[in-house]
Amino acid sequence: MSGMFETKSFTKNCAKKRKIDSENREFQEKWEEEYFFGKNKDKPQCLVCAQTISSCKEYNVKRHYTTLHGAKYAKYTGEARLTIIKDLKSKLCKQKNIFSAVTTTQKAAVKASFLVAEEIAKRKYPFSSGTLVKTCALKMAEAFGNETMAKTVESISLSHQTVARHICTINQHLTDKLQNILRSAPYFSIALDESTDITDTCQLVIFVRSVDQEFHISEELLEIVPLHGSTKGEDIYNAVKATVTKYGGFSSCTCIVTDGARAMVGRNQGLAGRLRKEGIDCHMFHCIVHQEVLCGTSLKMADIMDVVTKVTNLIRGGNRSLTHRRFKNFLEELDAAYGDLLLHTNVRWLSAGKCLVRFFALRKEIHLYLSDIKCDSYLLEHLTDVSFLTALAFLTDITQFLNSLNLNLQGRDQNVSQLYSHIAAFRNKLHLLKSFLAKNDLTHFESCCELFQEMKGNGVILNFSQFVPKMDILIHEFNTRFQDFEGMEASFKLFNNPINTDIAAQDTKYHMELCELQGDQFLHSCSEKGVAFFKLLSQEQYPILRDFGMRMASMFGSTYICEKAFSDMGFIKSKYRNSICDSTLQQIIRISTTSISADIDELVAQQLHPQTSH
Repeated sequence: MSGMFETKSFTKNCAKKRKIDSENREFQEKWEEEYFFGKNKDKPQCLVCAQTISSCKEYNVKRHYTTLHGAKYAKYTGEARLTIIKDLKSKLCKQKNIFSAVTTTQKAAVKASFLVAEEIAKRKYPFSSGTLVKTCALKMAEAFGNETMAKTVESISLSHQTVARHICTINQHLTDKLQNILRSAPYFSIALDESTDITDTCQLVIFVRSVDQEFHISEELLEIVPLHGSTKGEDIYNAVKATVTKYGGFSSCTCIVTDGARAMVGRNQGLAGRLRKEGIDCHMFHCIVHQEVLCGTSLKMADIMDVVTKVTNLIRGGNRSLTHRRFKNFLEELDAAYGDLLLHTNVRWLSAGKCLVRFFALRKEIHLYLSDIKCDSYLLEHLTDVSFLTALAFLTDITQFLNSLNLNLQGRDQNVSQLYSHIAAFRNKLHLLKSFLAKNDLTHFESCCELFQEMKGNGVILNFSQFVPKMDILIHEFNTRFQDFEGMEASFKLFNNPINTDIAAQDTKYHMELCELQGDQFLHSCSEKGVAFFKLLSQEQYPILRDFGMRMASMFGSTYICEKAFSDMGFIKSKYRNSICDSTLQQIIRISTTSISADIDELVAQQLHPQTSH
């Protein structure tokens, strides 16, 4: 009985509710003249006090007018009443425009704040730079006598707290965009490296290179993972796996490039070994730039470099400011080719070559200066020793060749095929250089040629063919290293020149489409290579080759982008800003390295309560 009563009561209430919902209440035009009400977004709004009534019920409208305004306006009728209504509507419209203008100004101030914060992050400046920017903008506005602009600038909030919040918002926005890019990317690869910052925290930097269906390539920071404990293979594996899983997993990963450390490439306990145990099948490359640098160390001419370093340090190292100043003045008086020597450090890949070029060019001036200051005779003897100078000239030239290769390997937006092409070209150069050196032909050896002509004038004929064994060592190193890339040589040939590649040498799955492609006269006439060529291929006619092109285009070949991030990290987290937390460090590096455009207008629109500076 009780249940029946509850059912009837519920049915009655529902029916009543449906009756209210079904009422077709609309704003009545007559309410404007009778009750001084207008229509604002389908709701009645009082023209006198601007209050909005929630529902279009005449009872509510009439009650509002009678209670609040009837005593004042009931006496007006006819034309007088219409004139008052017109005047009230005009005032209300102006009031709305003022509010709208204020809101627009607020949004513009917030947008300006976002734009400045983004620039501060891109340039890796301290967050307090926002206050400096605002102060400068105010002074410029005042200098032009523009008080309106000065007031507008004053409304922009650029405190270090606001800049930090905006950078955090932009970072999240870019992260969301990156997730969308990777979600739709058919293939991607990652490059990772670790280095210790100024607070002795090990930072694992992970970058991702992805390609979409239209062959648009992006290289973005995936994440910076701080390793506060050990940096074993297990720690790196856990960090990489957690990061990549967050963005969709390894299923579309084509390759992983590392610095070649044991924790990275170890077959059992390293990152590579642990990934294989997990069934993650992708290429593992040792950074091609690192391998090139290691090839250069095989010359074993450290004794020559040691003398150069000792002499340089004697002149400008440590607390030798006076000696250094006098040396520079000495070079200026002699009108020398260079105004100073350069210091050398093994950490900087190109420093040895630049240091040697300067040292060789200034060898005579250095000898004169050291003779004047009466330095160690051991060093003076080297600077006049023919054997030392001959070896110095050879080392200078060969290091310059290696530096040139290193520069070609550096830079963003180079896929693995392009990088390997530079190595292949340098191998050819080495064989050519060896053949010239064997004949004592110094056409391609600038420093050697200069020294040869100088000594020839003194009646001494130098024999540079003695360095052919050094060339053999270098050739051997370049032939035996890069084995991880050698296995992809057929793929490189297909990617770089599919029109002329040997079909039989390629995987059978490409054979039929390659036959079609090599018979296509239009594609024969195209000058595009690599990514640009595969972008031309029709998805319907060449689906397998197009997929191959996307896979190759997605591959990193070096960790250069990580090394660049470490340089940025050293600038950002310096001894003056060493309290920057790990999350803020990642935010700044993401914004400063990204090629993704942040939609600032969208971010401003998402700010529910835009705040201006007060």
